[in-house]
Amino acid sequence: MKTLPSHDGLSYASFSDGFDNGTKPNDDFHHIVSEFKRVGFQTLTHLIQNLSKEGHPADLLVYGLTLSWAAEVARDMSIPSAFLCSQSASAFAIYYHFFNTHQGIYNNNNNIPPSFVNLPGLLSFAQEDLPSFLLPTNPHASFIPFFREHIQILETDPNLCVLLNTFDALEEEAIKNVANNINLISIGPLVPSDNKPAGCDLFEASKQYIEWLNTKPDRSVVCVSFGSLAVLQRKQMEEIFHGLVSTGIPFLWVIRSLEDDDEFMAMIISELDGDNNNNKQGLIVPWCSQVEVLSHQSVGCFVTHCGWNSTLESLVAGVPVVGCPQFSDQLMNAKMVEDLWGTGIRARVNRDEEDGIVKREEIKRCVEIMMGLDGEKGEEIRKNAGKWRGLSLEASSDVNLRAFMELIGF
Repeated sequence: MKTLPSHDGLSYASFSDGFDNGTKPNDDFHHIVSEFKRVGFQTLTHLIQNLSKEGHPADLLVYGLTLSWAAEVARDMSIPSAFLCSQSASAFAIYYHFFNTHQGIYNNNNNIPPSFVNLPGLLSFAQEDLPSFLLPTNPHASFIPFFREHIQILETDPNLCVLLNTFDALEEEAIKNVANNINLISIGPLVPSDNKPAGCDLFEASKQYIEWLNTKPDRSVVCVSFGSLAVLQRKQMEEIFHGLVSTGIPFLWVIRSLEDDDEFMAMIISELDGDNNNNKQGLIVPWCSQVEVLSHQSVGCFVTHCGWNSTLESLVAGVPVVGCPQFSDQLMNAKMVEDLWGTGIRARVNRDEEDGIVKREEIKRCVEIMMGLDGEKGEEIRKNAGKWRGLSLEASSDVNLRAFMELIGF
């Protein structure tokens, strides 16, 4: 086991996943997961035992999505534990209704209802709006056991709880619906209150973008980012670029290095006149502090994949959203942004075409609405964004978190 440097009072410890030399393309996924659980279970147990011997007994074990076995470690060692859910309360409610052992929708045939799914406390979701892992066309069905195992562990141990990165006013009905069966505690929005970087960015960022934003008028810039996981098709990136350019509105676009295409980047540089002067319409950066950018007074719209962190960050900043969801819970997040909270619109794919690409004309239409070039609809969305910003700042997450700490004896 390797101990990593401490940061802000935190200490880190890494452990083997059972494949120190990496996995091979033909390795069985279920074997990889099983080995990771076996090694992880042993290592985490030893770590907690060693901490106790050193006079630092563990008081609480918090674990994430792919680590449901950590709850078993905590139970065996009589330590309180909590599942930190990185998705919305609505997404968790869907997983609960699909995988609970009593009336779970996801039956033995792995079939889900066609057309629309109506669940208590939630919007009516079309099948294509559900988390993509649940769809029959899902190429990542191997993730389904993770969700099922989480729900079943939570059902069998009444002492477990779920910490949700949301706030009560945002998803009140979804929280109430599942809270009758599982202890849910909303502790969000987990967004830095000072709008500063948290100091743990996945990629290195420069400050060039802040200097560029400082030259722009209030609410005049479109921020474009698709998170740390989604990799867009070249054709989709071209459509987004041409859609943005056609608006004439300044834009800041985060294009990560693994999305970087020499030919595509050359085309962008050519159309933006190449140099880095502050007068050009667009600025391309490999990474940025998204919280810092969204809270900047010059940003008036956010084109996003609608990952849950990005969705919350836009709500806290009060920035209207153009949703371009790619997979996972992003699909339902985009629907809630548009139909539940009214803080944005979803860019639509042309159903007459099979490539799944959002066309430049649709990007242009949506951005112009958000930036106030299309009258009443954009104005109403901006008002809603301001309302939810206020509610997010008033959120009771701190109260809930303190109550949880008291509950477990801190």
